[in-house]
Amino acid sequence: MNNLDKLCINTIRTLTIDAVEKAQSGHPGMPMGTAPAAYLLWTKYLRHNPGKPDWVNRDRFILSAGHGSMLLYALLHLTGYDLPLDELKRFRQLHSKTPGHPEYGHTAGVETTTGPLGQGFANGVGMAIAGKYLETYYNRPGYKMFDYRIFGIVSDGDLMEGVSAEAASLAGHLKLDNIVYFYDDNNITIDGPTSLAFSEDVGARFKAYGWNVKEADGNDLESIDEALTACIKHTRKPSLIRLRTNIGYGSPNKQDTADVHGAPLGEEEVALTKEAYGWTAEEQFYIPEEALDHFRQSTEAGRVKEREWNSLFKGYKDKHPKLFATLETFVKKDRPVEWEKVLPEFTTEDGKIATRKASGKTLDSLTQAHPFIIGGSADLTPSNNTKPKTSQQFTADNRLGRYINYGVREHAMGAVMNGLALSKFRPYGGTFLIFSDYMRASVRLAALMGTPVIYVYTHDSIGLGEDGPTHQPIEHLSALRAMLNLTVIRPADANETAYAWKIAMSRKTGPTAIVLTRQGLPVIDRRVYTPVSEIERGGYILADSKDPELILIATGSEIQHALSAYETLTNEGITVRVVNLASWEIFDEQDEEYKKKVIPPEIKNRLSIEAAVSHGWSKYVGDYGDSISIEQYGASAPVNDVMQEYGFTADNVIARAKELMKNNKLITKTTV
Repeated sequence: MNNLDKLCINTIRTLTIDAVEKAQSGHPGMPMGTAPAAYLLWTKYLRHNPGKPDWVNRDRFILSAGHGSMLLYALLHLTGYDLPLDELKRFRQLHSKTPGHPEYGHTAGVETTTGPLGQGFANGVGMAIAGKYLETYYNRPGYKMFDYRIFGIVSDGDLMEGVSAEAASLAGHLKLDNIVYFYDDNNITIDGPTSLAFSEDVGARFKAYGWNVKEADGNDLESIDEALTACIKHTRKPSLIRLRTNIGYGSPNKQDTADVHGAPLGEEEVALTKEAYGWTAEEQFYIPEEALDHFRQSTEAGRVKEREWNSLFKGYKDKHPKLFATLETFVKKDRPVEWEKVLPEFTTEDGKIATRKASGKTLDSLTQAHPFIIGGSADLTPSNNTKPKTSQQFTADNRLGRYINYGVREHAMGAVMNGLALSKFRPYGGTFLIFSDYMRASVRLAALMGTPVIYVYTHDSIGLGEDGPTHQPIEHLSALRAMLNLTVIRPADANETAYAWKIAMSRKTGPTAIVLTRQGLPVIDRRVYTPVSEIERGGYILADSKDPELILIATGSEIQHALSAYETLTNEGITVRVVNLASWEIFDEQDEEYKKKVIPPEIKNRLSIEAAVSHGWSKYVGDYGDSISIEQYGASAPVNDVMQEYGFTADNVIARAKELMKNNKLITKTTV
């Protein structure tokens, strides 16, 4: 390590120390320990162009240990990204570009939102799958359009989390040799030494997963260089470099202790640490000119690579015009779909159709029209109906497959899909609605980042039947609806399911959950009722009467009971409106005039019908309304029996509606 190397490494460390000290908040220890490896990676190996942070063939760097965010911010500033020094001085302050954990879309050069441990690790697996697909789809002799790698830093905490274990197992199985992760092995977590809870042989575990494992001294650039070179040359396996580091390196009194993990060093210790580096103690955020010049010059290779790629891109148009057309739309992220040719149509003559099956048929058409839809299932492919007839499996030997068998790894599936979406793909993944709990952290990050991921959640209620309460979702619709920026759609029949896919694919940002039935549902006769296209407004009047005195509001499989009750009550002289509230989120986006037209506030008699908890429905049924819902766990029985038992029948809807109207009439008289 020469003097310039030391100067650059200590610049990263001191920027971190000063930012955390000024904020009086943050995690200085990890950046101080990993600075040598990060410096070498960013100045010698990482192909990137700070002036074009979204260049499609750039190498990706993921700081999975997102608490060490100042490491990334220091690197971004020093290498010339749009992150001024003043923003480093505003670390963790309101509206700064340097939040406590890296946030995608907020700071140029941040590839994914990290902080919840293990998520970045798994996002990288999705990015690596995308890279391998693109290599195989586009590369031709003389035209290597894609060959990027996924680099990252993961911590002890990352590797303790279950999501990283799921993702690592999948990556090894798929032989994703475009992944190279540094494992920051510093033996410290918040509670103290990792030996308190973590004694496994990480290297042996990853070798068992099918990874290439190397070791390096985190304070020796030559050792790190050798490991990186070996990993990049290695093929057919993802790589993990076990990096022996010292948390809080250079701090005389806090190095190798938990005290330096998540708290400022303190003014006195900052001065002692800078003295140990041979640094000026008094001047904060000091960047030696020689160090800055070296960092900025190191990115020139990336700029050259990007210019070469742009020239290649232009030549590709003449050599491979058909492929170029799809590549151009991929780069621009503009892929229109001719929906009138894609959406299947279902009729009443088709009989009862489970919406999961209608979803599968829609996917058959959709994947043929859109080359960057890539999907999978967490070992429930035949149940979720998620494998299109034309899709091959993505495997270690077939990189053109667009179907991923995730295995029983719901959480990894969610996080991998985020990585795919961040790579400009439109990913979808299937599991039972009940197991959305297993992937909730990844769903929340998709909502936070605004990634357009599509979740196919089947077996959506007690209609699951014989599998019983362990598999029957009760509170899950409410839990998903509570998540900001997640769109939930529960279609009422096969045609609405096809439109649910159109909605999901057309949403610009944020994930969508399409919630589907196991059991068959009748196809709604649109010659009698409102056209199916109205579902694009989230909620709409499906059936109506002149001057309705009662509104039945339902979703999904319960719409059939609302319509049946509507027919009976109408024949009895009661004026009824049926509202299909397939997506609360989309309905709430509509203007107030439309929402009041669909659910007029003056109509007090409102009854919601949904095979789930009633939580949240008060917003739509109001103070005088009521809900037919489930406020207990389900039971194991055939679908018709369990639905009858819990009151999801037309007869019960009719009875409850009449009871509601009677009670409201009494309340009105008493009030008067």
